[in-house]
Amino acid sequence: MREDPRLEARTERNGLDVNRPGSEMERRFPIALALYALLGALAWFTLGEGRIFVGGRAVELRMVPLVILGGFALRTVLGLYAERIRRGGEKGER
Repeated sequence: MREDPRLEARTERNGLDVNRPGSEMERRFPIALALYALLGALAWFTLGEGRIFVGGRAVELRMVPLVILGGFALRTVLGLYAERIRRGGEKGER
């Protein structure tokens, strides 16, 4: 029995075609990491050399946004791995 052609067109248009190798998230992953790196570099070069106290210790002001961006990057990496696991770990993946 053939599938409804309207369903096929809708899934291809929305980027949900499961027969295509790689997912939308895998295609966007390198771009996301590059943008995190760009934001980190911008934060590093635009912030001054001040110090703030965190937990009783002096910490460079430049490190605060880098830690936050690092957390977002880690969350992105973990999200990619979780998506691969949900898909069932198709062959040919790293």
